[in-house]
Amino acid sequence: MISEIVRLPLSACEYLTGIFQPGATTSDFAVLWVHGLGSHRGGEKSLAVQEECGRRGWAFAAFDFRGHGESSGTMHELCASRLLEDLSAIHAWLAARGATRLGLVGSSMGGFAAAWWAKFHPRDVVGCVFIAPAFAFLQRRWDELTPAEQEDWQRTNRRRVANPWITVELGFPLVAERDRFPPAQLVADWRIPALLFHGLADTIVPYTDSLFFIENVEYPHVELRLLKDGDHRLTVYKNAIRSATGTFFASLLTAESS
Repeated sequence: MISEIVRLPLSACEYLTGIFQPGATTSDFAVLWVHGLGSHRGGEKSLAVQEECGRRGWAFAAFDFRGHGESSGTMHELCASRLLEDLSAIHAWLAARGATRLGLVGSSMGGFAAAWWAKFHPRDVVGCVFIAPAFAFLQRRWDELTPAEQEDWQRTNRRRVANPWITVELGFPLVAERDRFPPAQLVADWRIPALLFHGLADTIVPYTDSLFFIENVEYPHVELRLLKDGDHRLTVYKNAIRSATGTFFASLLTAESS
């Protein structure tokens, strides 16, 4: 399948850039890749999932969040509510093309965003795949700082964050929303099938985020796969994730039709 580049306007000066690969059928289902902090729509795992969708005849989409990749905005403006606004705009664009129901595949921060969007829109989500999901994304950013660092971030509205893959400057509104998105509220009354992958060697997002999710969600159709030597990116596992994602969504769609 040939994908098309999409520029999705949000306002007079804001837009999202993404790709859309139509499905081979008229199904109302599409897989949406949701990328992580400082990443973009076209990473190795995203491309692997896109190939799997093409093989199975499913529509696939991947967009850069605002402040990332080729979309408008800056990382300094990043906050959780804007992530959810972006996902709602993407869903509306897909729905206008017949893809009203989503299979969400969220990586790291994208796992956080995809999970909360699914929580607020359960009827629009067939299932979720989470890859090293940062469910405690906001609170951890805050709790890891000293009181002096917290005060400085709030006063200056600037905080430099660096890891082996990114160096970014974040604004205070990101963590100002932390009380709106607590992990305990996320797991409460969760009712969406989910498949999680997390590496025990992840030094960016601890695997205990995924353990907390699966231990506290009462809904039974949730599975966690822990990878002994997996780091945060899990790129070496991209083909395993690709195959498992295809099997997972296929089983859900088959169950619906039976």
